Amino acid sequence: MTAPFFLLDGPVGAPGSDVALEGPEGRHAVSVRRIAVGETVLLGDGAGRVATAVCTAVVGRDRLEARVESVMEHPVPSPRVVVVQALPKGERGDLSVELLTEVGVDVVVPWQASRSVAVWKGEKAQRGVEKWRTTAREAAKQSRRPYVPAVEPLASTADVVALLRAASSSGGTALVLHEAASLRMASLKPRTDADVVLVVGPEGGISDDELVLFAEAGALAARLGPSVLRTSTAGTVAAAVILASAGRWD
Repeated sequence: MTAPFFLLDGPVGAPGSDVALEGPEGRHAVSVRRIAVGETVLLGDGAGRVATAVCTAVVGRDRLEARVESVMEHPVPSPRVVVVQALPKGERGDLSVELLTEVGVDVVVPWQASRSVAVWKGEKAQRGVEKWRTTAREAAKQSRRPYVPAVEPLASTADVVALLRAASSSGGTALVLHEAASLRMASLKPRTDADVVLVVGPEGGISDDELVLFAEAGALAARLGPSVLRTSTAGTVAAAVILASAGRWD
């Protein structure tokens, strides 16, 4: 059985060093998973370093102490896959981030599209971003990812245009999901040394004005297949196709 995986708030130490798992993560290890002295655990820093460690002490209900036995450095995945996710309504935003994290996306950019039902402004925007970041961290732990995906601040359409232009001008792949596109996602072969930026529209679809702006920035419209997926799942399916075609799933 594979050792349980936890995320540290600080760096992963060198072999022979002692580390502590505290707070909510420590509580989960001690009170929920009931890790005991002598058990092996995996401890990640969310930035590619994962330590194999042995529990040396359990203190109270929320602190686990361990000694690092070995450390693995995971290479930065390439190509980097960035998903611009239009704000879904209700809890579907959290579902989207969870699924995108599990499938292997590297960056999630929340986007206030013109047709988004959900509207983030002021403090609500900051709370929304922080909630997505928490969801990404929890999903990364569940899926045992050495890298926790970044969740960027709320983007405007102008911000998305800049992202797409930067990707296309540097030899990357800039894509917009659209059910009426003639280009099939499965036919794409993105470069492995440049970013892939994928835009996923809201429930009401991407507006004609937004499509024009994205095309002018160098983005290609692409479709997944005959079915029209919800915004909360379309990005995950498209990202899976990209990750497989780019060799990230080999």
